[in-house]
Amino acid sequence: MQKRLLGQSGLEVSAIGLGCMGMSYGYGPALDKTRAIALIRSAYERGVTFFDTAEAYGPFTNESLLGEALAPFREHVVIASKFGFKNGDVAQGLDSRPENIRAVAEASLKRLNTDCIDLFYQHRVDPDVPVEDVAGTVKQLIREGKVKHFGLSEAGAQTIRRAHAIQPVAALQSEYSLWWREPEKEILPLLAELGIGFVPFSPLGKGFLTGSIDAGTSFAADDFRQIVPRFSEDNRRANAQLVHVLGQIAEGMHATRAQIAIAWLLAQQPWIVPIPGTTKLHRLEENTGAANLELSAQDLANIESALQQIQIVGERYPAHLQQRVDR
Repeated sequence: MQKRLLGQSGLEVSAIGLGCMGMSYGYGPALDKTRAIALIRSAYERGVTFFDTAEAYGPFTNESLLGEALAPFREHVVIASKFGFKNGDVAQGLDSRPENIRAVAEASLKRLNTDCIDLFYQHRVDPDVPVEDVAGTVKQLIREGKVKHFGLSEAGAQTIRRAHAIQPVAALQSEYSLWWREPEKEILPLLAELGIGFVPFSPLGKGFLTGSIDAGTSFAADDFRQIVPRFSEDNRRANAQLVHVLGQIAEGMHATRAQIAIAWLLAQQPWIVPIPGTTKLHRLEENTGAANLELSAQDLANIESALQQIQIVGERYPAHLQQRVDR
């Protein structure tokens, strides 16, 4: 697989990474450990060198999973993890106090079975802790050799600027896809200005853009999408037009919807590295295949034209979680 540089940080990763959250957390029952390890190693065999996790995924179990799965080729991969919640539990709220960042780093190093975290993100902006303190703490961890690069997730423009002034931000991780294009307004121009890479999570719209979800789909009780407004039955029905149009485009290019959606992201900027997640080998093969799909300027114009006629409905987060997104 081709490689990409995340901005001007010098951090080189595969053009498509692997989001590992869903193997342990968020989308129903956790994947069997043996199968999860096999899937992660299959990704590496297909050229994926960028793996994304967090202490909050489980909590804790996803980092341990990656630590075991990636141990045989640790020196050949880039591991990104995150800090920023009390006791690693999203439900307990935010905590980016310097002492917590340090504690998380030490615990994550042990779970990941490594001596250095390649990319350490603040999972969500903590309004109670100045981002200068956050960046300064990670800067010290970098000096100590425990972290290589600093990242932010779902941060707004002013927060990014303030953090970057203290410790260069290698990458911003935020949602971006054909059905969530908000970053195009302010964030992408800022990242280009500052030389920061962009790592879109949910590049397939939490599975919706694959065409495997419709108005009749039932989600498990512990599937996060149960509480997402955009995934209500009525909104899934309304948003089906996007899936239909994406299917028409994909058919004309002898590709799948997922491949078009990922290739579209790759075509936006050379410093964008999407991290689709999956628990299925055939989906992994499909997603990584998007790296070989090159969209021409005309292809991109055709996609843009088709999508301009579609209105996406439904918020991407319930109100209580939307408050954690720093604008």
